[in-house]
Amino acid sequence: MFVQTERLTLRRFTPGDAPAFAAYRSDPEVARYQSWEPPVREPEALITVTGFGNGDPDAPGWFQYAVDLDGVLIGDLGLHLDENLMQAELGFTLAPEYQGKGYATEAVRGLLDHLFTAKNLHRVSAECDARNTSSARLLERVGFQREGLRRAHTWIKGEWTDDLLFGLLRSDYLDA
Repeated sequence: MFVQTERLTLRRFTPGDAPAFAAYRSDPEVARYQSWEPPVREPEALITVTGFGNGDPDAPGWFQYAVDLDGVLIGDLGLHLDENLMQAELGFTLAPEYQGKGYATEAVRGLLDHLFTAKNLHRVSAECDARNTSSARLLERVGFQREGLRRAHTWIKGEWTDDLLFGLLRSDYLDA
């Protein structure tokens, strides 16, 4: 276990997470603003979650946290720790049946608490497709400030998309 919130555990992925991971990552609405294409087949999911489970959350690069509700995988949080170990980039994905219940907000807040208190990070940033208003609202709800808009910046799934840029400083988060 890495991080415990009121209802959730942010933990390392295990091979047993593959079926749930494949299911929510195969949903076209979940994948809409993400880099992968659905469906995600279970053998591919097993390889992916096994790789996630072998990652090192303290090393520079991406680490994927499993979001667990009472032993059930309901989503994941990706964290890219910078080489300087003082800043990171955050991403999140939640199974559709668990959206709109505050779980994503709780998971992101729990990880931010951990990053800013236990790891003493200086800054966490995030970006999202400008059409993904739910993700943008979540980032603002947990304290991120919108820092920019990159117009027609990302070529994904056959189209140019605008990116919203967000940032959150440790000092702002802890003072809130």
